[in-house]
Order: sequence, then C-alpha cells, then structure tokens
Amino acid sequence: MINTVQSQSNNKSIDPYANETEVERDARMEWFRVARFGMFIHWGVYAVPAGIYKGEDAGKYGEWIMSDASIPMATYQNYAKEFNPVKYDPEAWVKLAKDAGMKYIVITSKHHDGFAMFDSKVSEWDIMDASPYGKDLIAPLAEACKKHGIKLGLYYSQAQDWNQGGSARGKDKKGKWDPAQEHDMDDYIKNIAVPQVKEILTQYQPEILWWDTPRGMTKERAEQFLPLLKLSPGVIHNNRLGGDYEGDISTPEQFIPGTGLPGDWESCMTMNNTWGYKSNDHNWKSTETLIQNLVDIASKGGNFLLNVGPTAEGLIPEPSVERLKNIGAWMDKNSESIYGTNASPCRTPTWGRITTRTTEKNTTLYLNVFDWPENGELFIPVTNTVQSCNLLVDKSQNFKTKTDEQGTTISLVGKAPDTISSVIVLEIKGKPIVSDADIIKQNEDGTVLLTAQQSIINNVIGTHVAYNKEKDCIEQWSAKKVTVDWDFNIHKAGTYTVSMDIASEEESNIELIVAEQTIKSKLPATGGFASYKTVNVGDVVINKAGDYSIHLKPDNKIWNVINLKKVWLSPK
Repeated sequence: MINTVQSQSNNKSIDPYANETEVERDARMEWFRVARFGMFIHWGVYAVPAGIYKGEDAGKYGEWIMSDASIPMATYQNYAKEFNPVKYDPEAWVKLAKDAGMKYIVITSKHHDGFAMFDSKVSEWDIMDASPYGKDLIAPLAEACKKHGIKLGLYYSQAQDWNQGGSARGKDKKGKWDPAQEHDMDDYIKNIAVPQVKEILTQYQPEILWWDTPRGMTKERAEQFLPLLKLSPGVIHNNRLGGDYEGDISTPEQFIPGTGLPGDWESCMTMNNTWGYKSNDHNWKSTETLIQNLVDIASKGGNFLLNVGPTAEGLIPEPSVERLKNIGAWMDKNSESIYGTNASPCRTPTWGRITTRTTEKNTTLYLNVFDWPENGELFIPVTNTVQSCNLLVDKSQNFKTKTDEQGTTISLVGKAPDTISSVIVLEIKGKPIVSDADIIKQNEDGTVLLTAQQSIINNVIGTHVAYNKEKDCIEQWSAKKVTVDWDFNIHKAGTYTVSMDIASEEESNIELIVAEQTIKSKLPATGGFASYKTVNVGDVVINKAGDYSIHLKPDNKIWNVINLKKVWLSPK
C-alpha cells in the first residue's frame, strides 16, 4: 500500500498522493476504515441476455457473457436497444443499502463491454444514445447517496472494452473473437478511457474510483489516469489500475484472506455465483454466511463489499433484498462490533471472531460467538485485567470471568441470544496482552493437529485460494505462489511423521519446511476434490521442546489444484 512519501517519490508530478504524509493519508482513509460494509452494484446491458445466449447458459458471470459466448459486436450492441430500466428507483436502492448497515455504494459506470451508464460526450455507446431509456443512470444514484449520507464509489473498466477498442479478451486467448474488434489500445486510452474517467470524476465527485482488470496496462498507460484523481479531491482508488501502481486499497475477490492483509483492504463478494444478473443463478448464500463473512472480514481489519446484480428492468432480485434486510436486522443490534473496529489481537478462535476498539487506557473486545459453547465456557488468550463483560444487546446480562497467565475464561449463562452471531463485550485494561496459549499445542498423545481453519494463507492476492468453512478445508489451492503456514508448540523432542489429508484430481509435488528441515513429497491424485486421502509426507526430527512453524510450498514445475483439510505430526 502507499503509506509513505518515499514509496512513490518518483511520481510527484503526476500522482496527487505522492507527497501525502501519514497524517494526511489517515484523514483521507478515515471514513473507509470506519465504514467496514458497502454495496457493490454490477449493472449494464448484460442484464438483458441475463446469462443466456442462443438458449444456452453462457459462462459463469452474467457480465462476461459477450466474451464467454464470443458474441459479435453488432449482435451484442442490439441488446442495448432492449435495455430500458423503467423500474429503476435509485433512492430505494440507497435506502436498502443504508438499512442493511452499508456505508457506501460502488456501481459500474462502465464494465468490460464498454457501455457507459452515464451521458458520455466521447461515445455513443452509452445509456443516452444506445438505449431507449435515454437518461443518465449514475446521476440520480449520486443524488440519492448524498441525500441519505451514503458515500458513492464508481467502478470503471479502464483496460478492457470489448466494443470500443480496449483490450478485448476471448476464448481464443488472442483477445478477439470478432474482426470488428481490431483496435489500437493507446488510441482507446487517449480518446475513450481517459476522457470518460475525467467525465465521471468531474460530474459525480465519487469517494472511490474502482479500477478493474489492468490487462495491457503499462506504466505509461496507467500514468495518463493518475492526474485525473485531483478532479475529485480525496478520492480513494484501488490496486487494479495497473502499471505497478498499488493504489489505496487491496481488493481480494470472492475470498477472505486467512489473516487479513497489510494496509487497507476490501473483500468483494457475490451473493450467489454471479456479479451481473443471471436469470438461472439461484445458488444464494445464506444470511448466516453473509453476516459471518462480514464479521470475519472486520475481525481481520478489512471491509466487505457485497454485490447485487439488478435486472434489465432496474430491480434488485428479491433474494438479494431479503438477505440485505436480514443483515440489517442483525446490524441494528450489533453494528457497534463492526463500525470503526480493528482486527483481532489473537488468532481466529474456533467459536467465532473478535473485533477490537482501543482507547488510550482500555480496549473493548467484541466477541462474535458463532458457536455458543455447550459447556458455557469461552476462552480467549488475553491476560489483561477485565473491567466488565456483558452482552451487547443486553448490558444488564453480565458474565463472570477468570483470568490467569494463559488467558481469560468467560462463564456464559443461558442460550445464544442470536443463532448467527451473539456479541459479548469484554472491556479490558490497557492494550491486549496475548499469551502463548494462542499457539497450537501438542496433544497428550504426542500428536500436533494443524487444521485448515488455523492456517495462515500467504500471497493470496489475485487468487481465489481461501479457507472454506462449510467444507472445512483450504479450497482450490491452485496458485503456485500461495504458501501455507502454521505455528505450534512441541513439549517433547523426538522424530515425527508429517501427514496431510488432501483431495485432488491430479498429482502434485510439495515442499515442507519444519525445524529447518526440508521435505519434498509427491501428492497423489485422490479421485476428486471430495475424495480425501491421508498422505504420509515424511519424517522430521525435533531436537528440543519449543515453538516451531511449518511452511508448505508448491513445486513450481509440478503443481495442480488440491483441497487441504489438515496436517498433523505424529511421534514415531
């Protein structure tokens, strides 16, 4: 992230934030860090075919249909003649977001198909000239956001433009599927993309500019956009511009980083499988999953940008509306544990997640309990003096606590007040002091069990590798750059056999580093991603008791997708 003057000192003349001090950056990012929750809106001409082309399902994402189905430009442009969102009610959208507890909205002003949802003076491929609707769609949303105190962000696809000479992409891997797409990208950048970014920054003064897919974006091309940021003072922009510019926020897509990310970041996710509307996508995430995702992200210091994909008529699908209302009902009672909080001081607990709020003298820990303990005892490895402990929704409901050198045990009473996430407020004196109880311990039988949930997943930016709670595994570990770590404690020296539970369709090679020893092993095909097998990787000698770590690294030459459920060390 851009945190210092030195990080981009060579771009002082074009980057308005090159000379920004830490204090200035903190002031600019303050609202974003407090917000924690926003709405993503993917909307455009692609809502007309709604994922169906020539009677068949076309690709995974609705907004990619032109590329996935290799639809000719002339054919695709005819869809704009049917894009007439007469039921569009921007104020209702903003109220829906606000009632859900969202603090900002990011909408696609132009996606990869190049269609502008505003009145662009440099193109006729826009809502004003190419559709029967003939009215700016962004302006009334911006007005509604301002009216209701919601920050407005604009998504803009600066590199891909399948209809106006951008970096087209198709199944043939060469980037084009229609001879009409022959283009000069530099001409497109100069005459379409840069002028349109100037238009949206000038007209709507967004708080966020959300670039996407920097395909073909050289440093020289990216630098043409940077001076435009001054047109909307204080605007936050993400890390997808290209040209090695990191922007202000990292943007993991469709996953939650295991331990969060350095600096400011935001996980963007869909409610079903698609971003843009698909009429046949009914695979909706549950309200429970969405709320727990929000809590999980906040507990790691990030924001949650949750997507809706409106129809061509201008309606947000009812399953999305229903879930947003349910989230809003939870946020009405528990938003104190989300807004303006910081990441957990300790590892992810098995019972839920922790967010924090620190003052000069004390710290508030919000214990979001997903799984209310049957024995009534909740443990956190924090050894500070406890000032108070109570339910967030009922401050008269106090709980007894006991603190020792290992941490604090809370004695709960009754049943969980919320089936999705019950919030306990633990006030402690000073900044959190975390004990070594946070480290995975050796069991009485000598084994050390390292679960997927306890893992630290590294280098996940640009991948979809993540822990899947429902399947209890690190799912679809495909990227070779991703590595996985665990920290653990051994109380008895000896020789240990390292084993893994994996599922895969093809063979892979993996490297493990434990106690300064490297083990290289072959992982077999198991018969599919739901068919787990135990693989004995090899032996490692641990000469003395103490704290250790294990590091898993893919072989760069032979690596295929695996699911990993657990790793364990067994004494020989």
